[in-house]
Amino acid sequence: MGSATKQANFLLPEDLITELKKVVPRREQSKVVTEALKKELKRIKLKEVLQTSFGAWKNRDHPELKAGTKAFIRRLRRSTRLSQP
Repeated sequence: MGSATKQANFLLPEDLITELKKVVPRREQSKVVTEALKKELKRIKLKEVLQTSFGAWKNRDHPELKAGTKAFIRRLRRSTRLSQP
């Protein structure tokens, strides 16, 4: 089930509207714009999260990874294999 819809008015460049009308069938234009807006909003949110969390990882807080992630994962897997019956 889809969510409720509401009409919104946006100003868009004329050439963009012309291309939309030329390429996308009339009954699918809102869907195309909706999907494009969803993707762009997701991209903006991800960029914001990446910028605010940059620098949160400190090497001093994770000495177990000093030898690299490959060695760490190998050690984890080895320890779980030994504990299995």
